[in-house]
Amino acid sequence: MFSKLERKIAFRYLAAKKRGFGSVISWVSLIGIMLGVATLIVVMSVMGGFHDTLLSRIIGMNGHVVVYHQDGAIQDYDFLIEKMKQNKVVLDNAIAIVPIAEGQVMATANGNNSGAMIRGIRMTDLKAKTGTGTKIYGKSLDKIVDGELVAGASLTRALRVGMGDNISLVSANGSTPTPFGSMPRIMSYPVMSSFFMGMYEYDSGYIFMPLETAQKYLNIGNAVTHIDLFLKNPEKTEVVNEALIRLLPDGFVVRDWRDLNRGFVGALQVESNVMFLILLLIVIVAAFNIISSLVMLVKDKSKDIAVLRTFGVSKRSMMKIFILSGTSIGIIGAFFGTIFGLLIAFYIEPIRQFFQWTTGRDLFPAELYYLSELPSKIVPSTVIGIALLAVLLSFLATLYPAWKAASTDPVKVLRNE
Repeated sequence: MFSKLERKIAFRYLAAKKRGFGSVISWVSLIGIMLGVATLIVVMSVMGGFHDTLLSRIIGMNGHVVVYHQDGAIQDYDFLIEKMKQNKVVLDNAIAIVPIAEGQVMATANGNNSGAMIRGIRMTDLKAKTGTGTKIYGKSLDKIVDGELVAGASLTRALRVGMGDNISLVSANGSTPTPFGSMPRIMSYPVMSSFFMGMYEYDSGYIFMPLETAQKYLNIGNAVTHIDLFLKNPEKTEVVNEALIRLLPDGFVVRDWRDLNRGFVGALQVESNVMFLILLLIVIVAAFNIISSLVMLVKDKSKDIAVLRTFGVSKRSMMKIFILSGTSIGIIGAFFGTIFGLLIAFYIEPIRQFFQWTTGRDLFPAELYYLSELPSKIVPSTVIGIALLAVLLSFLATLYPAWKAASTDPVKVLRNE
């Protein structure tokens, strides 16, 4: 693509201290591209980590497909689950079908109060749902019996309760009628286990209990509030949705995880796209610096260009010389920016902890960002795409200066010398 003469002249101009690689503008261009690429890699990795971690934990504790009833409670849920399992589409795609009894409560203990969501579930199903990243303290989940609770670690800490201590649950659902009106339902249960998922919303606001306990407390009899279906592939919810709509009688509502988290998923995607466009401006500004650097180089080397043209160097070769000079800055900047960005993205959590320790401030509050650690997911295709985009912008930035160098009239230049 480039002849030996073209490469030699291009790198000689690139090494020139006055207008070439040694100039301030060229260094600014290179550093700008390097920082732009590194920043884009880090931000896109963190955004990807946020997206995958939050969705995996939200979807992990909630079904990929959820079945509700318009009346608010599902009777004969075991029969309904067996009916679902007999459907070929559901059987081929679902790995678990879990009945859930859920309600909002006020949890109180030791004079402390906190809003919480109670979720009645069979303990075997709960144990199967908790992933490898979830830590369980106290009694094993499969040994939790009727009348015992499993609470989030942050919630137990906020209420200042330990294993075996009681928590009082206050709920307006299933309230008790009295001569003075309906009274909230208040019952006390011992906390025998706690869990830590690393997601603040669950660790601070969820209480699990055996399904029978929740049914008694919520006063819904032998019924559940919804049924969760967990699929082999969370992306294939449409076929299961359609099969359930045909299978279930009137009154049932089927929703998948996209419907239930539409605003959250959309917000993450929009934020990721906006951050990418904003940070891409760093690379674009650096590309404009390449234009200015090469334009000044062309002006400074006009006599050399004229001499080369009189010796038979074609316009095409002159364009290739300056394209190679400018693109080299982009390639070098993209290379070091990629390495720098990958290192930061890989060690983002230790870096955060270091700055948090030096400043003495919480730089990533769990109650605000819902996660206890700063996640990062390095996607090779994204990293390669960012680096190639930086090189492409650098290449495009060289086209005008290269065209200007190729269009230089050697007769006019040498006449004025």
